[in-house]
Amino acid sequence: MTLARAALLVGLVFALAALASGCSGSGDSSSAATATATVTVTTTDTVAGASSGGPADSLQREFVRVVADVSPSVVQIETSQGLGSGVVYDGMGDIVTNAHVVGAAKSVKVTLSNGSRHSGTVVGTFPPNDVAVVHVDGATPRPATFRERTRIAVGDIVLAIGNPLGLRSSVTQGIVSSLGRTVSEGNGVALPSVIQTSAAINPGNSGGALVDLRSEVIGIPTLAALDPEFGSTPAAGIGFAIPSSTVRRIADQLIATGKVTTSGRAFLGVQVATLVNGGVLVASVQAGGPAAHAGMKQGDLIVAVNGTTVQSTDDLATVLAQIKPGTTIPVKVDRHGNTMTLHVKVGELQSP
Repeated sequence: MTLARAALLVGLVFALAALASGCSGSGDSSSAATATATVTVTTTDTVAGASSGGPADSLQREFVRVVADVSPSVVQIETSQGLGSGVVYDGMGDIVTNAHVVGAAKSVKVTLSNGSRHSGTVVGTFPPNDVAVVHVDGATPRPATFRERTRIAVGDIVLAIGNPLGLRSSVTQGIVSSLGRTVSEGNGVALPSVIQTSAAINPGNSGGALVDLRSEVIGIPTLAALDPEFGSTPAAGIGFAIPSSTVRRIADQLIATGKVTTSGRAFLGVQVATLVNGGVLVASVQAGGPAAHAGMKQGDLIVAVNGTTVQSTDDLATVLAQIKPGTTIPVKVDRHGNTMTLHVKVGELQSP
């Protein structure tokens, strides 16, 4: 291969990657109206190597195949609060999505990839992991394949398929940027072991599919990072997805009983609030719970957990998300100006 030909092929690969990722990232689900767009592309030039089975053409075919495989399993979910996405989980009409997509709704409208609309019932939600299951009767759309293997590598190419801004079956492309992050949603919910991706996650993508080149769902996109230096606008190329292993564990329990009893999440057994000037106030202590057994009392200020200082309920949730149930941890509290350390054997967080 001549140097000029090699340079041409490398340039084509980067051009294809730029085209595939040309969708700006923004926040989370919104009440944006459904829109449609028609785009006509006319190609008049042929690049050496691309049409003859070169590496760029091979990668493009993989993208097209994955989208064709998975898009029929991605649906749009509509509530009175806005739009989101979902992924068909099984052949019984069960669909997984984010808990924040369905909110407090008991029923939703589900639009399949073929445009047909159906009534859906919320089977159950588990907000601590931001997972929910919706069921539709009278329709059994093709389920997606959720990856059973946990082996995911930074650098893996991924596609995010969903319904951003109501544009059904939209696709963005990127890579796995990092693994094992614990991120806060900013509402007292912290998500452990999430997948960070550079694939754009736009409003309405939440609850959709993050897939690899095997056409397997490795996670469900949930939120985009916010940049505090620019008015908390979404940070381009930094999005997070709940891994499929977590989705499967929670969804299976919700489908079976409507509740989650085995979450893998630590539980203190307290109701807390963030003070205006910073600090975590214990508003109430659950009788017989882990904190009560350790001697925690209403009115205590939680100062640190497992050696990490906490100043808000988000801080507390983030620390607890990284602790396994059954672990005994030190919790430093301030009680009427006196600091003491309690040793709490945390329980396992369950559905109420």
